[in-house]
Amino acid sequence: MSLNSTPSGERIHIGIFGKRNAGKSSVINALTGQNLAIVSDVLGTTTDPVQKAMELLPLGPVVMIDTPGLDDEGELGALRIRKAYQMLNKSDIALLVVDGTVGFTEEDFRILDRIIDKDIPYAVVLNKADLAADKDKVTEQLRSRCGAGGAAADDSRVMWVSAEDKTNINELKELIASLAPSEDNDRRIVGDLIGPDDLVVLVIPIDKAAPKGRLILPQQQTIRDILESDAAAVVVKENGLKEVFRSLDRKPALVITDSQVFKRVAEETPEGIPFTSFSVLFSRYKGDLEAQVKGAHTLDELEDGDTILISEGCTHHRQCGDIGTEKLPAWIRKHSGRDLKFEFTSGTEFPMDIEQYRLIVHCGGCMLNEKEMKYRLKCAADAGVPMTNYGTAIAHMNGILDKSLEVFRK
Repeated sequence: MSLNSTPSGERIHIGIFGKRNAGKSSVINALTGQNLAIVSDVLGTTTDPVQKAMELLPLGPVVMIDTPGLDDEGELGALRIRKAYQMLNKSDIALLVVDGTVGFTEEDFRILDRIIDKDIPYAVVLNKADLAADKDKVTEQLRSRCGAGGAAADDSRVMWVSAEDKTNINELKELIASLAPSEDNDRRIVGDLIGPDDLVVLVIPIDKAAPKGRLILPQQQTIRDILESDAAAVVVKENGLKEVFRSLDRKPALVITDSQVFKRVAEETPEGIPFTSFSVLFSRYKGDLEAQVKGAHTLDELEDGDTILISEGCTHHRQCGDIGTEKLPAWIRKHSGRDLKFEFTSGTEFPMDIEQYRLIVHCGGCMLNEKEMKYRLKCAADAGVPMTNYGTAIAHMNGILDKSLEVFRK
C-alpha cells in the first residue's frame, strides 16, 4: 500500500488551533507547500473544521485539521468554537498557533490548558516572526502564565515561525515529527490470530447497500492484514459459503463475516472452525472489545421509552435497508420487545451530552482514528452509558456472541 492510499483512520491527525487571523491556515499552507487552506484577512474565514489527508515529511501520511477561530463571536460563533474543541478528541498532535504580533490571550491559554490536560503531544507556534516587534515579551507571557499555575508549557515545544517568509517551517516539521506517537507494531486487525499459510474465508454480501464497484474499508484492510501475515484469503458472498466449504481441501483457520449475515454464517460454518465479524475485529483493533461485549448485554435490559443512540463514524448515502438506520432498530425492537426511541449521528458528530441514552450502538469505526474511537468510549463510560458496536450487538441478539469471541481466547 502506498502512502497516498493510507486510510484516514490510520493516519496521524494534526489539529491546528488558535484565534481568528492568528495564521492557522497560512501555517498549514507553509507546512504542506500547498494552498490547502483559504487564507484571508477577513476574520472567521474558516467556519468549520476542515480535514485534508496528505503527506507531511518527514512524518509521512497525516490528516491536517484546520479549525475555526477560538474567539469567534455570537451564537453561531459559539457553535464553531465547540466544533473546534471537539477536534481535540481526534488530534494525535495539536498545534496552537498564536499571532506573534499580538501575543497570548485568554482564548489561547484556555485551549493550551485543555490540550495539556488531555495529554496530547503539542507545539506552540508563534506565527508572524517577521512582523513581531518584541518576541521576548511574547514568550515571557507564556512563562509567566505557567508560573502562575497555568498549563506547564515546555519551552522545547515553543517555536517562532513565519508562514509568510517560511522562517523555521522546516524546523517546525521536524518538531511535529518528534511529537508523533510511536507505532504499535503489535496492533493488528487479524494478523495475530492467524499464521503463515493459513486460509481465511471472508463472507461479504453484495447488495444494494454495498458501495458500487468496491469493497468497504474494513474489508479492504482485513484482506491486507491477512496477506501481510502470509496467509490466504478466500472471499465469497453469503450464498456461496456452503460450496466454498465443500470445495476447500483444508480447514480454514478463521471465517470473518459482515455482521448483517452473522446468523446465517454461524449456522453454515462447520463445528471446529472459529468465526467472527469485521465489526468485532475492529472493536478490538480500535476500541475496547471487553467493554463493548458488556454493552451488548444491555440489549436484554431495555425498557419501554428508552432512547438508543446509533452512531456511525462515516457519512454515506442512506439507502433502503441501511443497517444503521433501518435494520439495527428493527432487530433491537424485536429482540427487546420494547417500545424504544432511536437517535442517529454520523461522521464527526458525536453528542457531548449523552446521559439521556440507555445504550449507544456504534459502528466498527473504520473511518475514525483510534484516538477518537477511544474518546467516544470514554465519554460513554464517564456518563455511565453502556456502549457496544454493530457486530457485538448483532451477535448477541442472535445468541452467537460467545462463539464469535472464541478466536480471541486461543
